[in-house]
This record gives sequence, structure tokens and C-alpha cells, in this order.
Amino acid sequence: MRTKGINYDVGTEMGVNWRPDYNPQIVEQELAIIKNDLHCNAVGISGKDIGRVVVTAEDALSQGLEAWLNPADWNNKPPEPTLAYITEAAKAAQPLHERYPDKVVFSIGSEFTLFMQGIVPGKTLMQRAGTVFKTDVIKTGQHNQPLNDFLSKAVAEVRKAFAGPVMYRSLVWEQVDWSIFDIIGVDHYWAEKIKDQYVDMVKPLFTHGKPVINTGFGFNTTTAPVTGMLSTLGDTPYISQYLHQLPVVGHFIRPKLKVVNERDEALQSKRLINNLKLLDKAGFSGAFMDTFIFPINPYSDIPKYDLDRANSSLVKYYEGGRHGTTYPDMTWEPKEAFKAVARYYGKFS
Repeated sequence: MRTKGINYDVGTEMGVNWRPDYNPQIVEQELAIIKNDLHCNAVGISGKDIGRVVVTAEDALSQGLEAWLNPADWNNKPPEPTLAYITEAAKAAQPLHERYPDKVVFSIGSEFTLFMQGIVPGKTLMQRAGTVFKTDVIKTGQHNQPLNDFLSKAVAEVRKAFAGPVMYRSLVWEQVDWSIFDIIGVDHYWAEKIKDQYVDMVKPLFTHGKPVINTGFGFNTTTAPVTGMLSTLGDTPYISQYLHQLPVVGHFIRPKLKVVNERDEALQSKRLINNLKLLDKAGFSGAFMDTFIFPINPYSDIPKYDLDRANSSLVKYYEGGRHGTTYPDMTWEPKEAFKAVARYYGKFS
């Protein structure tokens, strides 16, 4: 794989902000670690705040990393305001492309069938997910036409503002018109129920003569069965996570797991490296793992409070100002998966 990436979230918002502790100085240090120690040559930058995404991308580019921008407004908006947001982000990305030609990729978004109103029935994400997984929507393919209609409009507007390569992070069952994109992206998580079809499911993507990138995959830090991107559902306490971020009252609320599975960093590491090998063998041009750090799921020595178990990040985040030992300036410690990925990516440096 040419593109050895990691996804790096600077503040996606889904009820809670995924990076509440955003600090540009810390970000600069983490990007340096991603490049020099994890041996990545690209970073996928996600977040709602366009300013954060652009500033982080500029930092990554200045350090020699490719910046794959994925500004994401997941607040269940309909197509019109979503398109306005995408266009604004594309305009903000253009100066980066001008300064760093061939180093900036812009994603118009990800998984719109689920994360945007108007493709399938449902006002909220959970309602749309229910429509998709509890009806015959996927079987009939009725979501594909409205999805492609929106993608066509979005790409046309983005290309007016941004001159670099454009992509979309799709779901494997979204039949996208890839002729309008420069790069094919798919969030493709391995799961036990599709283990024999995992590669076959994406083979059609390789018929377009364009780079194919796995833009999202990963494994939780437990021995629990792997069910793909839905692995954390039922384990993570979303309501208490939201309340925990509130001023004052949040100090009195400590989120705890709904289901406490056995922690196993070695198994997470093994699963991730096996997945990377599968992607490499299948012919993917690149991969972006989910994710480097996920502060709203902090580590704890007490199992019921160890939200990091229901988390695919490569580092375990410490709450309350505790620092790691490998990088004493950081409030996190690398997991075994970090070290394994560093060795794997390092072989191709």
C-alpha cells in the first residue's frame, strides 16, 4: 500500500464532541509521533469545525504528511445545508492544495445514507439505521439513486472551489458512481459474519481503474466477537458521556460500560495487523485505521469504567491529567496495536 494512514479526529460531534481537549500544541506533537514513530505517511483528519480541520492539516503538511481532509457535520442535516457546509470546507482547503500540490485530498463526506437526511427515511441517525438494517432498503438499492444525485451536485460544487483530488468515504453497500471521483474510498470493517466475503465484497471497486482506499476500519480492545463498525453499540454509555461533558454537573457523572468484556490489547493488535495484510494482498492503495486517539472513551484500571475497551484507538487516553510513560508529555499511552502497526508500516518506509 502506498498510503499508510491513520484517522485523526479533531472534533466530530455526535451528541458529544469527540475531541473536547483539542490543543494545537498537543496536536503538533501527536502528528510528529504519527509520522516519526508510527511511520504513517498520511493522516485522515475528521471534525466538524472546519477551522480545526484546516489548521491540523496545515500542521500535518508542514511535517511532511499527506493531509486527507474529511470535514464532517453529522448533526442530521438535510442535503441543502450539508452541501453548503461541504462547499465552505472545500474553499478553506484550496489554499492548502496551492501550497502543497499533490499532498491534499478532500473528501466530500462519508456514509451519507446514514449521516445525512434525505437518502432514506428517518430524521435521526438511529432512525435511518433502523430503516437500513430492518427493511429491504439495501436489497432493493432504493438508496442509491438519491445518494448519487446528491454526490453529483456536491462534487460539481466542490470542484468549483477545490482543484485537488476529490473522494467520498462510502459504505460497502452504497453503489456510488465513481466516475466523478478521483479516489475511491470505502469504510470497510472486518466482521466474523463476513470473514469469508470480506475481500470479495469490495472487488467491484477495483474495476474503475482508480486508487481504492479503506478509509475506516479497526477493532475494539476486548475479546468480544467482532461485529464490524457496530461493535461498540450496547457497550458505550452515550447519555452519560454527553452529561460528563457538561460544565459543573459533568464532574459528578462517571460513564461506565454497559457490558464489560475482557480487555485484550494483544488480540486487538493481532486482528488489526491481519486486516492490514488482507487489504495489502487485495490490492488496496492505502488504508486509514480508526483511530489514533478517542478521548471520550478513557482508560481506567477499574474494568467497569474502562471505556477504552469499547474503543479501536491505537492509544489509551488517561482522564484527569494523568500522563503516560512512553511519551511523558502526553495524557495517553500507546497500546500494543500502536507498536504492531509501527513495525508493519515501518517495513515499507
